[in-house]
Amino acid sequence: MSGLPHSSHALVTGGGRGIGRAIAATLAGAGAVVTVIGRNAAPLNEAVDSGAAHFAAVADVADEASLRAAIAKAAARQPIDILVANAGSAESALFAKSDDALFERMMDVNFMGVVHAIRNVLTDMKSRPYGRIVAIASTAGLKGYPYVTAYTAAKHAVVGLVRSLALELTNTGVTVNAVCPGFTDTDLVAGSVETIMKKTGRSREQAIAELARNNPQGRLITPGEVADTVLWLCGERAGAITGQAVAVAGGEI
Repeated sequence: MSGLPHSSHALVTGGGRGIGRAIAATLAGAGAVVTVIGRNAAPLNEAVDSGAAHFAAVADVADEASLRAAIAKAAARQPIDILVANAGSAESALFAKSDDALFERMMDVNFMGVVHAIRNVLTDMKSRPYGRIVAIASTAGLKGYPYVTAYTAAKHAVVGLVRSLALELTNTGVTVNAVCPGFTDTDLVAGSVETIMKKTGRSREQAIAELARNNPQGRLITPGEVADTVLWLCGERAGAITGQAVAVAGGEI
């Protein structure tokens, strides 16, 4: 039993691929009506065609005006009960080579993208007895990693937002949580693997092992494991779980 209210409407940003796609498919499989939002139409439409989602809209979470329009269209179809703010981006660089533009890019997508999404669903969500907000952060929001100071700072900001907002909403039916995956087997991590290979001359297997060593289980997390955690947090029985940053990381942290 998923524990989701009947025909809940879930909105998943960055829902066309990777973790977002897995979350969309898992929520749809549990009976939710799912709208996916992202910057590129092709993977979103493919998610709908495959049954991983029901509706799709193109918007950039860093552009609040475009996101507001997409969310308004989705909410007009059916009020939004569940928001999964998943869209994100990662760039690596030494701190000494991380200019203001890099920090702004990481904050705009990874933090302000979450702020924009929450801002545009919260008023209506608070007016009803059930609501779930889940931000996909990262173990980088709970600890430090070298060479990703801007990304790590943005993910720490997401965790802080979740913890504070949850306390503001304790007299409502809305819970706010973060899920913090470790290195996960997605296109985003595949890009990191390519970077390690180019910079170090390591093989693909060695590069993957370099990332997996952060996980005490010695492996990459799967998108499905993250999606199952999100599903649990969205269930009606998880009403007492709020303000938490749940690590899905094989014992890391």
